[in-house]
Amino acid sequence: MQDYMQYLPLMQEIKSEILTKVLNEAKDYNESEFSAKEVKEALNKTHINIQDLKALLSSAAEEFIEELAFKSAKIKQKYFGNSISLFTPLYLSNYCNSKCVYCGFQKGNKIARAKLSEAEIHQEMQAIAKSGLEEILMLTGEGREFASVEYIAKACKIAREYFKVVGVEIYPMNEEEYKILHEKGCDYVTVFQETYNPLKYSKIHIEGEKRIFPYRFHAQERALRSGMRGVAFGALLGIDDFRKDALATALHAYFLQQAYPHAEISISVPRLRPIINNAKIHPKDVSEKRLLQVLCAYRIFLPFAGITISSRERSGFRDEVIKFGATKMSAGVSVGIGEHKGDKKGDEQFEISDNRSVKEILAMLKKSHLQAVMSDSIYVG
Repeated sequence: MQDYMQYLPLMQEIKSEILTKVLNEAKDYNESEFSAKEVKEALNKTHINIQDLKALLSSAAEEFIEELAFKSAKIKQKYFGNSISLFTPLYLSNYCNSKCVYCGFQKGNKIARAKLSEAEIHQEMQAIAKSGLEEILMLTGEGREFASVEYIAKACKIAREYFKVVGVEIYPMNEEEYKILHEKGCDYVTVFQETYNPLKYSKIHIEGEKRIFPYRFHAQERALRSGMRGVAFGALLGIDDFRKDALATALHAYFLQQAYPHAEISISVPRLRPIINNAKIHPKDVSEKRLLQVLCAYRIFLPFAGITISSRERSGFRDEVIKFGATKMSAGVSVGIGEHKGDKKGDEQFEISDNRSVKEILAMLKKSHLQAVMSDSIYVG
């Protein structure tokens, strides 16, 4: 079996100390060492450091969830006001060469496979654009043989015809490959490390290029070096110790922001969801209260970062956390292939909890006295 820490021949290696710094901090983190006193001290600070972040992510901080939410909400209001950015995902393909035990797309899982043609990409984007959305996130399964760099670049170029902000959540690429996507109109790259525990990572990523832990970790840095405007991070909370994974996610974003101060940084807070042929997959120990704790700790530690709350979560919970710290949410979500125009071709990656339309999300935001933001930039081609 391929060594999960060993790069494959065509994978670009870059010199960076961020991986070592993040793994060392997460490895040494013992959340039980933190007390209520340290949590209070962190909450009373204007700016918190890494030790304070560890305190806010600890079990001791669970007793201060109201204080966490209050402080987080104040910071969110200060830097983002009442605005909530909206986007929707578009799955281009669900073919995959990797075997990841928690994912519906995994190699060998018996699902309906599909890949959108150029004409179908246009049709899907036309349907999405009619909803009023101006930002799109395009996704594929793992593997260049199923969705080549050229194919994704073409999709980016098409997306520019319909949307002001274009992002991708795809397999990790080399710097030159990201540059191709950027030249075709891609603004930002999202990569979920899934878990920052290398040993656990190796046990749940059994086959394929995704098995290579460090190559995936450095994807955001390669993307920024290619010229991308922004990058997004996330751990799939519930795979492993969610406190350590939350800490590592925040530090990954933090250290990269220090190295690339011009970059726009964003974090997602997804939890495990059931998949086709396996309804037993659920987040380990990650209740909604604990997910809120993580989100608020992120906001306090990274006041300028965007924070996305996924449609994996139920609607009522999403409606609350956008008041406390989240700045972005998906709307009109479909995780199958070809569903936006009403003609599903391929099965979904996981089950979602919030399937409200864009119109319904807009109505909710208006009722909550929040301002929907369809685009936060203007592309000059």
